[in-house]
Amino acid sequence: MDNEEAKALVRRGYDELSARYDEAYGSETKYGDWLQALLTQLPVRAQVLDLGCGSGVPVAKVLAEAGHLVTGVDISEVQVARARERVPAATFLQADATTLDLAADSFDAIVSFYALIHIPVDEQEALLQRIGTWLRPGGSFVATIGSGAWTGSEENWLGGDVPMWWSQADTATTRTWIENAGLAIDRQEFVAEGTSGHTLIWARRP
Repeated sequence: MDNEEAKALVRRGYDELSARYDEAYGSETKYGDWLQALLTQLPVRAQVLDLGCGSGVPVAKVLAEAGHLVTGVDISEVQVARARERVPAATFLQADATTLDLAADSFDAIVSFYALIHIPVDEQEALLQRIGTWLRPGGSFVATIGSGAWTGSEENWLGGDVPMWWSQADTATTRTWIENAGLAIDRQEFVAEGTSGHTLIWARRP
C-alpha cells in the first residue's frame, strides 16, 4: 500500500469510529499529568498547535479552558467536526499534517499525542523539520512516538468494521530526527500499554 492509501485508511478509520475511540480511551481524563506539566511551561495566552487533535478532548479543551489559543489539526473530517462542537473556543482544521502550510515561529507549543504514529514513516522526518520551524524560540514540543520500529494494520479496529494503520520508527531514530530539526530533547519516558508501549518526548526549540 502506498502512502496515500495508508492515509486514506487512517482517515476512514477515525471517520467511522471517532466516538468509539473516545469511549475506548477515556477522552475526558487521559493525558492529565502531561497536560498539567505542559501548562506550567506556557506563557499567558500561548499559541498552541494540537497536531492530530482528534475530537478536541482533552488536549484542546484543557488548553483552551486555561486561556490559551489552540489550533487543532486532524486528517479526519468527522473528528474535526466533533472538535468544533466540543471546543468552540479553539480553531480546527481538517488537513494532512504533512502538507500543512504554517508560518515560521507561530507557536509557543506543539502537541502531538498518538498521531505521528499514523503518518508514513518516510514522511515523518520532513514533518519534524517543519515542526521545528513552526515553534518559536523557547517553544515546547511534546509528542508520543514509536518505541520500536513497526508498520502494519489491524482489521476490525476497536471491534468495528474498518481497519486502522500505523507506521513508526524506533525511539532512537525519531530522537535523531527531532534533534536534527533543531530541537533539544529535555527528557523521555516509556508509556507502557499492555505488552508494548510508546515513548513520550519533551523537547524545546533553544
